Amino acid sequence: MKNTVTTADVRHIAELSKLSFTDAECEEMRAHLQKQVANFEILDSVDISDVPPTAHILQAVNVLRDDVVRPSFANASLLAGAPDKSGDVGEEAYVVPRVVD
Repeated sequence: MKNTVTTADVRHIAELSKLSFTDAECEEMRAHLQKQVANFEILDSVDISDVPPTAHILQAVNVLRDDVVRPSFANASLLAGAPDKSGDVGEEAYVVPRVVD
């Protein structure tokens, strides 16, 4: 095995993830992660030199429609249920309580 996962690696990942493990859990996690690394090392042995890099598995084309202005709902009907539509913005937008100090 080229890459080995150490207990220090597990503790570092746990700290970054705001997790805490007992020594037994840490060892169990180390063994699990080591198996995952071993699985990826198997993939390293596959010859992919003739495989072109791809961004998608299928030949994707732009399937987005053109941006066309179409009729929509009237502002008055959309704002009819607003709890408060007074204030600096007039009656053009919802007025909501401030949630950020």
